[in-house]
Amino acid sequence: MEREHNYMPERIRWKRKLFRIIFKADTKLGKLFDIFLLVLILLSTFIVMMESVRIYDAKLHKVFVIVEVIITIFFTVEYALRIITIKNKKDYIFSFFGIIDFLAILPFYLSLFIPITKYFLIIRMLRMLRIFRILNLMDFMNDGYFIVTALKNSSRKIYIFLLFLMIFSVIVGSMMFMVEGHREGFESIPQSVYWAVVTVTTVGYGDVSPGTPLGKFLSVLLMLAGYSIIAVPTGIVTAEMRNKRQELGRNCSRCGNNDIDDDARFCKICGEKVV
Repeated sequence: MEREHNYMPERIRWKRKLFRIIFKADTKLGKLFDIFLLVLILLSTFIVMMESVRIYDAKLHKVFVIVEVIITIFFTVEYALRIITIKNKKDYIFSFFGIIDFLAILPFYLSLFIPITKYFLIIRMLRMLRIFRILNLMDFMNDGYFIVTALKNSSRKIYIFLLFLMIFSVIVGSMMFMVEGHREGFESIPQSVYWAVVTVTTVGYGDVSPGTPLGKFLSVLLMLAGYSIIAVPTGIVTAEMRNKRQELGRNCSRCGNNDIDDDARFCKICGEKVV
């Protein structure tokens, strides 16, 4: 993932100063800008949540709309300034946060011309992802990328496991359909398969439950098997992450310490410089 401190500012003086305020937080204005931005993000999220409450929306709908218009205008100006102040504009526009910034303001302007798009205003919640930028949590995003890579590398095993789980649920659901004898919740095989999936995943909604002794016995076996089944994908991903960590891991040439952070330049045990 492209980090924002890799973006190059324009050579014009006022653009460089604006770039330092918007993209960095090493000045008072930069810190105030980030705090103000964080407040707007939280306020926008709060408004979206309150709009879903009918009582508050009926009383304060106009206030919500006015505040959201002001916030959207600010984010629009901020998005434009980010593009103006950097030299490699395409890198930002098509970056992860560049797309998030664009999607966060797009639904509002579409709703002005196409009324049905008001239902897509919930995309404004994407602004919460910008908290990662404000709080300098991009390194955690890189850790998230590490997890996604592990999932991708173990995808074949997971697909096979899901296929087995689907077949297993269909078989058990069909058995429960025959055992329960068209009782409530087991009137058809698809409904019985739904019960099997809910049970084997240990979700247990409780909306459907067997009534016969044999059906309850099968439920007990299925619930116990569910705990073992859930552990399978966890073990697959964990093993892949461990293998990936060993491939990327670094060892200290002096003391042999392998617990070295990705961004560390010196060993935390002996202080030796690591490569």
